[in-house]
Amino acid sequence: MAELPEEFTTRLQSIIPAEKYESVINAFTGRRQLTVRINTLKNSIEEARKELEEMGIAVEQVEWMPEAFIVPVESKSQLSSSPAFNEGRIYIQAFASMLAAYVLEPEPGETVLDLAAAPGGKTLHIAAKMQNEGKLSAVEAVKGRFFKLKANLDTYGATMVRTFLMDGRAVGKKCPEMFDRILLDAPCSSEARIIAGNPKSWEHWSERKVKEAARKQKGLISSAWHSLKPGGRLVYCTCSFAPEENELAVQKLIKKFGDQVLIEDIQIPMENIQQGITEWGGKQLHPDLSKAVRVLPNEMMDGFFMISLRKEI
Repeated sequence: MAELPEEFTTRLQSIIPAEKYESVINAFTGRRQLTVRINTLKNSIEEARKELEEMGIAVEQVEWMPEAFIVPVESKSQLSSSPAFNEGRIYIQAFASMLAAYVLEPEPGETVLDLAAAPGGKTLHIAAKMQNEGKLSAVEAVKGRFFKLKANLDTYGATMVRTFLMDGRAVGKKCPEMFDRILLDAPCSSEARIIAGNPKSWEHWSERKVKEAARKQKGLISSAWHSLKPGGRLVYCTCSFAPEENELAVQKLIKKFGDQVLIEDIQIPMENIQQGITEWGGKQLHPDLSKAVRVLPNEMMDGFFMISLRKEI
């Protein structure tokens, strides 16, 4: 078994079911299948398939997410220098990342917020699902990442997006109960990006980093909740396994807002799914946190956490 930090694997053993632990550990190789998302703002799925096949690239379409194609890993260099990529007809995107907009289910004409948006992959996916109709706001706090976000929106034709360079924790007060749907892909400790045998990939990770991220997430999710309309949906996600950054963030939201927070079921046709945990550190959590999903890493995707919340009217 390749090297991973002991502190990290010890924590994972408390999170991952015993029967799945070994397969999860073995998935920290950094090797994943390559996936691209077809940008339906600029071309159709069938036109994109034809263009890729004319480039000599074999594609496998994900049946339940038709805009997602699995392509050979060795084609990445060819794709990233192709007109299809540079002109914004395809977006090279990790498959787990595509799940966020899939669960959010934005509709054309709605008012939607992406609260931590850069570099823009999920924002673009939302815009495509909304067919550039409605109001989509994208917030990013880091200046360099903000301009990368704006460049991607321009390249991929997401003309309905308004961008804001600001701390997402301030949005709740500025925009109370404004949005039908909100995506918060919160800045996190990035545990899913750790690569076995590559100490550089975890040089910034520690339990202290987890706790620091959790403090920031608490402010962001509270801000998102204040910005959500009654009856609206908030999808909260991270690329961390840590309960402090995931279930406990929602537990704190429930403690603050009580029965106003309704946790929804998430239906994703995948086998590498673990239900949310309802106990951590010897403390019982809200039983409906079991409706969260922790996507376990495998040869196709990195680990990912998601929970869907509805604001009761």
